[in-house]
Amino acid sequence: MNEPIVARHWLTTAAPKAAPAVGTTTVLALARIWNANGAEHSVGNAALMAVLAAGAAAGGASLARAGEPVLAATGYAVSGSLALAGVAGYSDGLSLPVLLWALATVLAYCFAARHWRQDRRDALDHERHMSERREEHAHIERVETLRATTQIEVARAGGAYAEQLAQALVTRATLPGFVLTALESAGLPELPVTRDER
Repeated sequence: MNEPIVARHWLTTAAPKAAPAVGTTTVLALARIWNANGAEHSVGNAALMAVLAAGAAAGGASLARAGEPVLAATGYAVSGSLALAGVAGYSDGLSLPVLLWALATVLAYCFAARHWRQDRRDALDHERHMSERREEHAHIERVETLRATTQIEVARAGGAYAEQLAQALVTRATLPGFVLTALESAGLPELPVTRDER
């Protein structure tokens, strides 16, 4: 039972770990571009982002009550992103947006770490289960191989014994004084009588 060897590229492993930082950095960069294009000190734009953030948070809360944890987490992430974008777009300095970016990145990693731990536990449980099944199948395969080998050896030994018995009877029949009925009286099965013996 050979398992294929899969060599994963380091980017495949690192990409999920970088996703929270990439997401928050993208939101900050887009918000600062929006700030440079007229959103700075714009109450209307800030109010719009506040309403959108509140709506996303309310959607996340309702999805959490409905038993959809993944969609609820997505709603909360969208709400936080909109709030970050609103503050970064409204403010004139860079210190508050960078502070919020750092806070949002830390929170994103805290939430993601929980899911990564659960995924790692699930992967280890699956690997352990598959290993047990492989061991069980290998044990059954070994037992069946031993059983088949034993049956072949028994059949081979029985065939060799029958061949030796036939050879012995043929050899005995050529000796002088051989009486066929003596074998029958000794309890051996009756041998077919050839025409020459009649």
